[in-house]
This record gives sequence, structure tokens and C-alpha cells, in this order.
Amino acid sequence: MAEITAKRRGEMVRKAFEILLEHPDGLRAKEVLERAEKSLTLSDFEKSTYPNRPDVRRFEKLVRFATITAVKAGWLVKSKGRWSITDDGKNAYRQFTDPERFEREAVRLYRQWAASRPEELTEAEEAEKETPGAGITLEEAQEMAWAEIQQHLQGMNPYDFQSLVAALLRAMGYHVSWVAPPGPDRGIDILAHTDPLGSSVPRIKVQVKRHEGKINAPGLRSFMAVLGDQDVGLFVCTGGFTSEAEEEARAQERRKVTLLDLEKLFDLWVQHYDKIAEEDKKLLPLRPVYYLAPAE
Repeated sequence: MAEITAKRRGEMVRKAFEILLEHPDGLRAKEVLERAEKSLTLSDFEKSTYPNRPDVRRFEKLVRFATITAVKAGWLVKSKGRWSITDDGKNAYRQFTDPERFEREAVRLYRQWAASRPEELTEAEEAEKETPGAGITLEEAQEMAWAEIQQHLQGMNPYDFQSLVAALLRAMGYHVSWVAPPGPDRGIDILAHTDPLGSSVPRIKVQVKRHEGKINAPGLRSFMAVLGDQDVGLFVCTGGFTSEAEEEARAQERRKVTLLDLEKLFDLWVQHYDKIAEEDKKLLPLRPVYYLAPAE
């Protein structure tokens, strides 16, 4: 097997960083890899496929493997198939312009991180120690699973999606008193309370938006306009929220509002899955997948 040098690993990761710097909210790993391939001059080895998997090229695997140290160094975040650079990562990109120095600093921080960990590594961390191969890695499996879940949620009937949010609230211990019937959007889709009679505060008002576009600050203000002094607002949008909207929500002192994008909604669904009614689970049925743990 041809050796991939520290300098080459640094070139690969710095190219990924260069691409991600143009996308503050992050970018899908697949898109990062596609753009990196177009910008880098690949060696014959990097262009080649695995003998037992002619459909899998080495380049993508090598880049994924090379970014492991950047993740552990705190420079790169990978979440559900989306990569984004941290502030420390941006500083490192500017400070260590030489690819080899960049890579060696990431390795130094990786070793520092590893030294602080208990001897028992998780299955994922143990797998990361292996040389990149042709098989599907845990990271890739998670990306594939999330892409399918995301497509399912974004393609749901709006009223089914609304029912899913209501089911989640019930599983979290809230009492859903009203779910909007089909018809014109009047700003509130779900009402929930902390007690069965709805006699105690706060009252929870929920707006649910199932579309790809992000909610901006004016859109958030429209929702907050329907909140009373003793109301708590929950704004759910599959497309997420702009940074301005998120900042405005955090800055609120009188109006209490929580923003929930698709990833946060899914994480809560997983967290409370065992308490979701069996009939409601059909809206987003999940099944765990088990991986073989390394031998002791």
C-alpha cells in the first residue's frame, strides 16, 4: 500500500477546511469530498479503487481518515453527515499554513486528547485506529442513516409532521390540549401544558414549519407576537433558523422561546423513543443497528 505522508494528509484536511470556511453553517461531508477532489491533484493511488470493492475509491476514505485528528483536536465537528469548522479550527488554518505543520499540530492535540481518555475506548474510537479500508465506516453509516431519516421527515405530510411534534411533547411529559386541524395557518399549531387541566403556567405554544428554508429574525418575531407574558414558545422548523434568528431568541428577556431544528427534534425523538406511544412511533419508526465490537 502506498504511504500517505503527513504533508499529504495536511493538504487533504486543509483543502476540506478551505471549502468549509465558505460555509459557516457547515456542509455535507459528501459535498466537501466532491469539491476537494476537484481542487486537489490526485495521485494514481488516490484515484484507485479497492481490489475487493471496485465501486469504492480510496480518496474519500483517505480524507475521512485524515480528518480524525482534526476532530479530536477540536478543529472540526462531524454531526449526522455534516462537517463544520470550530473557531479553534479557523485559527489553526490561519496559523499553520504549511500542510505538514498543520497535520503535526493536529496529531499533537490528538495525542493530548487520547492521553486524557480512559483506557477503555468506545467502539467508534477503536475503529478509528484502524487503517482506512473499503468497508463502510461508522461515520459513513451514520451519514447514510441520517440522510434517509432527513428525507423521510422533510417529505412528511405537514399534518403528520405536526402530529409527530405533538407525540414527542406527550412523551416528554407534557399534556397536549390542542392540535390545529387542517386549514389556514393562524400562527399556533399545538397547545400544551405542564398539567392535565392546563391550570398552571407556563402554557406552551408551538408553531411547526415543514419546509427547507430557514426562518429569519422577522419570521421569529411574528411567532413571538402571539406569545403572552406567561407563555413559552416552541418554534419547530425542518429548515432550521438563521444565525440572526437564533441570536434574537437567545437575547429575549420577556418572551421565552425555544428553537428546534430537524437535528434537535430527531435527537429528542431518540432520547424519548421508549416513552412514545406505539401508534405514534409509526410516524418515525427507528431500529438500532449493532456493530461488532473489537475483541478484548
